[in-house]
Amino acid sequence: MVKGAGSDDVVGVTKIKSFEDLNVWKACRELRRNLFDLTSAFPNEERFRLADQIRRAAISVTSNIAEGYGRYHYQENIQFCRQSRGSLYEVLDHLTTAVDLGYVSDGELQKYRSAIVDAVKLINGYIRMLGQRKRAEV
Repeated sequence: MVKGAGSDDVVGVTKIKSFEDLNVWKACRELRRNLFDLTSAFPNEERFRLADQIRRAAISVTSNIAEGYGRYHYQENIQFCRQSRGSLYEVLDHLTTAVDLGYVSDGELQKYRSAIVDAVKLINGYIRMLGQRKRAEV
């Protein structure tokens, strides 16, 4: 078995013992929390439509990072991170819909766009690191 981002991995000085220790997961968790707060102010008729879609995509971001971490194979972990990245872009698309419907302001969209871009950068860095470790073990 090829080791993935398991308990022996070290990033800087911090030992990674769980997906919860990953900076990328922490950033996406914070984004998810903020998105839940944002969507709680949507009109009631959107509770099971657009708000639900945003929440599901936000949950998908963190859950794919967690699931990939638990796979123990670099390539599988990378694939789950790619799915997570796709879910971030899905959130962004849903937020533009929310702007079009008047539920979110342009300023709020820019704030969330910035957080999403930052999260994508973290995911891309994590994917790069996983790829480097995969190549180093071959």
